[in-house]
Amino acid sequence: MKVKIFAILSIFTLLTVSCTKNVDSKQPVNETQPVASAEVSQPGNFVAGEHPTQGNVKVVTENGKRYLELDESFKTSKGPDLFVILYRNETVPISGIQEKDYLKIAALQKTSGNQRYTLPNNVKLVDYKSVAIWCRQFNATFGYAPLGI
Repeated sequence: MKVKIFAILSIFTLLTVSCTKNVDSKQPVNETQPVASAEVSQPGNFVAGEHPTQGNVKVVTENGKRYLELDESFKTSKGPDLFVILYRNETVPISGIQEKDYLKIAALQKTSGNQRYTLPNNVKLVDYKSVAIWCRQFNATFGYAPLGI
């Protein structure tokens, strides 16, 4: 008889501990976690200029900051002095772009894969229609993509 009572109490204790083990008393069970707000533009597809260039670019706004984001399918050729620029028109000349028509954002981090570039707060994106990978040394456009804004 004592064995039956002991077994029943053991099972009851095990069930009680199992049911309450995952409850965190510091956080209400029904509370939802805040989600960082993000706005994403339509992606623009890169087209080749002087060199094969592919992938997508989009503008992402997170917590009040804007970024140019190249996706995992981005790929271009290696070259000297490569930069990410914003260009005033939807298409970018293959060579000979004028300084008044573009804004240099940053040096290209790598020639393939995901990468993100912070856009300065004072940049008016409505003034620019595309993103380009540009070789400053030879004033050559490796590839460009229209901005989906």
